[in-house]
Amino acid sequence: MSVYPALNSRTTIGSGAGTILFGGSGFLGPYILANHPGMISVGRRPPPTANRHIPIHSLADLSALDDVDFERVIFIIGNTDHHSLEEATLLRDQPNAFDYHTLPLIQTLEQLKSRPLKKFIYFSSVLLYDENRLTLPVSEAAPIDPYKNRYTMSKYLGEELCRFYAQWTPIITVRMSNLYGPTRLQRYDLIPVVSRQLLKEGRAEIWSRRPSRDFIYVEDAARAIVQLLFTDYSGVVNLGTGIVTPVSKVIDILQEISGCPISDRDLPVSGPMAFQCDPTLVFGLIDWRPQVSIEEGVRRTFEQMKAWSLAE
Repeated sequence: MSVYPALNSRTTIGSGAGTILFGGSGFLGPYILANHPGMISVGRRPPPTANRHIPIHSLADLSALDDVDFERVIFIIGNTDHHSLEEATLLRDQPNAFDYHTLPLIQTLEQLKSRPLKKFIYFSSVLLYDENRLTLPVSEAAPIDPYKNRYTMSKYLGEELCRFYAQWTPIITVRMSNLYGPTRLQRYDLIPVVSRQLLKEGRAEIWSRRPSRDFIYVEDAARAIVQLLFTDYSGVVNLGTGIVTPVSKVIDILQEISGCPISDRDLPVSGPMAFQCDPTLVFGLIDWRPQVSIEEGVRRTFEQMKAWSLAE
C-alpha cells in the first residue's frame, strides 16, 4: 500500500495541472502531491512522490519558474516547532521564526504578483487566537493575540503580507488546527511524537492529559486544501474538524494500540485548555467533511510509523 493513499475521487479535483506546490518534501505536501500527479513541486529538496520537481535553492530567485505554466500556488514553507523557535535568539546565526515565515513569503509574493494567478494558499495557525477571549467553537472573526511570542508574531506578519499582496493576487490564509498523521520527519505534534517514543522506548511521557484540541488528519486536510484552490474566496479560513477531542482520549487510544504505558507529568501547557474550530465557513466553501475519525487516524498514524520502524 502506498504511504500516500488515493483520496476519495468524488472530492479530488483533477490531476493538479496548473498548480505548483512549495514545500513538497515536508509533512503535508507529499499527501497533496501524490494524489495530483500533474501538480509540480518547487523547493530545495524533491518530494517523496513521482511529481515533477523544479529545484529552487533560494526563494529570492524564482527565475526557474519563468517558463512554467501555472495559475495556482500552494505555499507550505515554514517550521511548526514553535517551542524551539521561541527559544532561538535573533542575535545569533541561527534560523528564527521570522526567517521561516516572513522573508520567504514576501520574496515569493513579490516575484509572483505580476502573474495572473487564480489562487495562492498560505498557512497560518490557530495559535493566533486570543486564548483569554475564546468562545468555542472559534470562528475566523474571533479575537486574535499576535503578540504572545515571536512564533505567533511571525504568523501574523505573514497574514498581513497576504492582506497587502491581495491587491495583486487572490490569497486564502488557512489557519490550520492540530494537524497529525504518519510521518518520517522529526515533527513536534503530540500524536507522532508520542508514537515515535512508544516505538523507540516502549513507553512515553506527556506534559498533560487535561487539554482538548481539534485534531485534523493529514489526508482530510489535503483534500480540503486542493478544493479551496478552486473557490472564489479570498481571506482567512479555519481548517479543522469542528470536533473537540480530549488529549486523554488520544493517549488512551495509543496505549491500547501499542500495549505500552504513557505517563502524565501534569505540567502546565501553552495555549488554551480547550480549542475547537468553527468549520461553518470551510463547510460552506467546499464540498468537504472530515472522513477520518480520531480513533482511525491515531491507529493509522501509529501502525504506519511502526511499519517504517520495523523496516529500518
